[in-house]
This record gives sequence, C-alpha cells and structure tokens, in this order.
Amino acid sequence: MTTSSSVTARTLFNPVQIGDLQLTNRIVMAPLTRNRSPNAVPPPMVATYYAQRATAGLIISEATAITHQAQGYSDVPGLYGADQLEAWKRVTDGVHEKGGKMVVQLWHVGRVSHVDLQPNGGKPVAPSAITAKTKTVLIQNGVPTFVDTSEPRALETDELPDLVNSYKVAARNAVDVAGFDGVEVHAANGYLLDQFLRSGSNKRTDEYGGSIENRARLMLEIMQAITDDIGGGRTGIRLSPVTPANDSLDADPQPLFDYVVRQLASMNLAYIHIVEGSTGGARELEEHPFDYSALKAAYHDAGGNGAWMVNNGYDLELAEHAVSNGADLVAFGRPFIANPDLVERLRIKAPLNPQDRATFYGGTDKGYIDYPAL
Repeated sequence: MTTSSSVTARTLFNPVQIGDLQLTNRIVMAPLTRNRSPNAVPPPMVATYYAQRATAGLIISEATAITHQAQGYSDVPGLYGADQLEAWKRVTDGVHEKGGKMVVQLWHVGRVSHVDLQPNGGKPVAPSAITAKTKTVLIQNGVPTFVDTSEPRALETDELPDLVNSYKVAARNAVDVAGFDGVEVHAANGYLLDQFLRSGSNKRTDEYGGSIENRARLMLEIMQAITDDIGGGRTGIRLSPVTPANDSLDADPQPLFDYVVRQLASMNLAYIHIVEGSTGGARELEEHPFDYSALKAAYHDAGGNGAWMVNNGYDLELAEHAVSNGADLVAFGRPFIANPDLVERLRIKAPLNPQDRATFYGGTDKGYIDYPAL
C-alpha cells in the first residue's frame, strides 16, 4: 500500500493509492442491491443515484450479473448485453464527471435464484444439487416479493472453463465498454463462488470439491483469468468468512480463508474486501469465532500488497479506529442510501438522514435519489 503521504496521520479523509486507482479518501460505498433495473438495464435514475454519491473515495456498484444464468433477483442489473453496457457507461460517465472512481461487482448467484429468473426457466446452477435454505426476490405486480429459492442442478466439470471465461469477458467489457475503473469479484454472502468454497454447499467429488485447495480452485482460476486480462491493479475481491447469509456454512472457515488470501497474494490485487461477521448483522458471532487479524497477516506474510478493506456496521468512530490501526479502506453500506453526501457528513460530524426501509428494494426515485444533501 502506498499512501499520498508518509508523514500525515492516517485518517478516513486521506487520499490513497490502491493498485492502479488514486482515491480522494478512504471511504468506500459498499455494493447495495436496490432492484431498480427492469430487464437488467440500469435506467437513467441509476446514473443520478451514483453521481450523487461520487464523493466516496471509491464506489462499488450494486452486484451485477455476468450472464443471464447468473441472475438471482428481479430487476437487478446485468453486464452481458449491449444495452446494459451502454446504460452502465452513462453511470460511470456521471461518476467520473463528479471526480469519482467506480468499480463494478461481478456477480453469479449460483443456487440463490428462481426458475422464473433463469434462461428458459431452467434450474439454477450450483456446485452441488443442494437447495439453499433462503429466499430470493421476485417483483410481482410492481411489489417486491420474497420467495423460496428453486432446486439447483450441479455444474458439470466441463462447464467450468466457460464459467471462468464468462467472468473474464465481463471484466473486460466492464472496463473497455462500460467505463468502470475496475472490478470486484463477488465471492461472498453465499453466492456461487462462496458456495464452491464452503463445505456445507460443496459436496463435489471432482477436482473442485473435497479439500480446501479443491474448493478454492474455481474462485482462484477466475481471479487469475481476470487479473491476467485486465490487471490485478484494477481487480478486487469480496469475502465474508463467517456470514450465514444465504445458507452459507463451513465447518472450519479459518484455514479455508487463510488459504484463499495466501493464494490471492501473488495476484497484486487492488484490494481485499472483508465482511466482518454476519452481513448486515452482528460483527461478532459467538458460534463462529474468526480471527481477522490472522487473516490479514496470512495475506501480508504471503506477499500480498493490496489494500485491506473492512466492512460491516461501521460508524465514524469504528472507522477512524480501524484506519488508525492499519485498515486501508472502510466500506459503508446503508448509510450511503439515505446520505448521498455521507463523506462530508462524516467529515464535519453532521447528523445522518433517517433511512426509509420500505424503499430499499424496488420502486421509483422515492427513497432512491430524493434524499437531501446538506
């Protein structure tokens, strides 16, 4: 990590260099699914929404499906059609005009989907044919409705090279066509790559199942393909070692994720994005203790030099403490929903706008682009 100054005290508001990206501060807008892209195409209000929040040092887009098969929720955006890429270019242009930086989160939901969202009504895909004990969202008569996920089918071994390539193509199109400054691979929260990582969802008997090395193989092949193509300096990854989100379970996560970050160390990534605790919930789980300091040490001891981004339930006090104790970036999620000028509010310690939870998922500009700035 190289900061803009070796003498200035580390604060949330220092400029910082991460990989190929120069950021104006250490505050990151975390990916936030908002279900406002009918037919997987971001409408004009999405460009307004992100431009309003461009004072973040880095914006990570809402999770964006790399293929039609990767879709798992109604009205989430895609990155696999010309109309989608053109719409995202309008978004990134708006962010850049405001002086911001933006990466897209590459998403494949795997088994967290429904047949109504899949090509030709097919089954969702997964490492193993185990239905996730969770819900997904369908927009029915204009109203977001939570429904059970559908039974998946196990991916065949010979399908996996095409899957790896689909990530690489999405990453290349993201930077070359849609104008993103880079990509973040979503390998967290019980979605496809996390499903491969975890013993609770991966019961395969081929070279992609069984041992830690085998369960991590697909994710590492994807990361290698992307970094070989667009460069590690424009690539990040999101991991969530202990979250139970989307029926995400592993018998022993510490050695699993220690192994993962050690393997990532040689790829010269822009950053590692770690969700601490239960996504959107408790930061510490008694039933799933985890040593995040040991995880970070495993990465650095293996030669990893990417920025270390922390996430989950951070407020100003926690964030300042994290940065002063070695975190390079702090991601804020829901506070950015109601506070387009969150960076300035944190800087001057101004009150935050209250959130309208009824408008989090789906809808129009209400609760989306109508929150006031200072």
